[in-house]
Amino acid sequence: MTDQKPSSTRGLIGWALFDWANSPFTTLIVTFVFSVYFSLGIVGDEIRGTQLWGNAVSISALIIAVLAPILGAIADSGGPRKPWLLGFTALCVVGSAMLWGAGPEERFIAWALIWFVIANIGFEFGVVFNNAMLPDLVPHSRLGRWSGWAWGLGYIGGLGAIVVALVAFVQADQPLFGLDKDAQEHVRIVGPLAAVWLAVFVIPMFLWTPDRPRTGTPLAGQISGGLRSLSNTLGHLRSQSNIVRFLIARMLYTDGLITVFAMGGLFAAGTFGMEIEQVLIFGIVLNLTAGLGAAGFGWIDDWIGAKRTLLIAVAGLLISASGAVFAPTTTWFWIFGSALGIFVGPAQAASRSMMARLSPAAHRTEFFGIYALTGKATAFMGPALVAAITAATDSQRLGLSITLAFFLVGGVLLLGVREDVETPKV
Repeated sequence: MTDQKPSSTRGLIGWALFDWANSPFTTLIVTFVFSVYFSLGIVGDEIRGTQLWGNAVSISALIIAVLAPILGAIADSGGPRKPWLLGFTALCVVGSAMLWGAGPEERFIAWALIWFVIANIGFEFGVVFNNAMLPDLVPHSRLGRWSGWAWGLGYIGGLGAIVVALVAFVQADQPLFGLDKDAQEHVRIVGPLAAVWLAVFVIPMFLWTPDRPRTGTPLAGQISGGLRSLSNTLGHLRSQSNIVRFLIARMLYTDGLITVFAMGGLFAAGTFGMEIEQVLIFGIVLNLTAGLGAAGFGWIDDWIGAKRTLLIAVAGLLISASGAVFAPTTTWFWIFGSALGIFVGPAQAASRSMMARLSPAAHRTEFFGIYALTGKATAFMGPALVAAITAATDSQRLGLSITLAFFLVGGVLLLGVREDVETPKV
């Protein structure tokens, strides 16, 4: 099970297409379109809308943080990851499609939030199992570039979905399928669009990408064995200071990223008065710069190492995010916001390759579950703090400024991590 041969190029392309397939969920729903529609179209108040959306992101992050290590350990005990991927992908598809029913009235607030939480859980768990496949598919010397290329492909996929949404629906004088603009159908169609995109483009991964063989362990044995393995791993983590330091550092700067993506569209709309069409155009630019950054830094990761790549990325995030949050004009917000994208992709891609290098082969899904836990353990705090500070100060700038602290502290902790130390077998 741990000696799987590297995949063919076709198998790797199938794996990378998972990022292309699921990225419209984050661009269209989490960040740039549906979140803004929820705040301005359903709630009708950007401050209260920011607070409610932040709370929904926090709830889903908390659920993921608790369950990801458990499910990862059980999956390692059973062998294949694809059955788990299929289940959580289906959950994301259904949840996204159901957002179509969230009409522009306050009575649809609960409907929108419930289905968003369900879809977000499916999305995030799918990422856990897809990430865990990477070190089984590619040699360590190429981890950085394939992780970066996949992230870059994901951002280009998000870009493509935004263009489709903008041209065919949001800005069209006569949206496709005769959608009713008065009922905001041309905006809430992004839910079904993200669902169809994911369902179609994830197919190559299931057809082409190899998976680990089954262990033959019955389900009850997988559960008990996975829980024992997780308990053993968590017990050993206390003595593995290097990976613990990396996980905590990554937890903090990722929390900053999650908060920026969850609240960025709301910030642009509320502070700079951007309409949904303008937010979409900003999303196109951000995805373009992020995709170029992820793909380009993939080579740098394999050249200078994941840690140095991460330090460059986190420093860039801190500087560009500071400029965007405190931008005096819309023009400066565009400049710093576009620059932010260059460092978003490398921060995510190099984190994945770093974890792939550090995790023991026999426990990769389990460790990527812990990786997801540390990416989500405080993730509920970022949006929650933004929501609370925004409500208390009536200022989206002050609310979103909390992300700067996450980037700063995470970068400082990252300085003490050694990337040439593989976590001992457990």
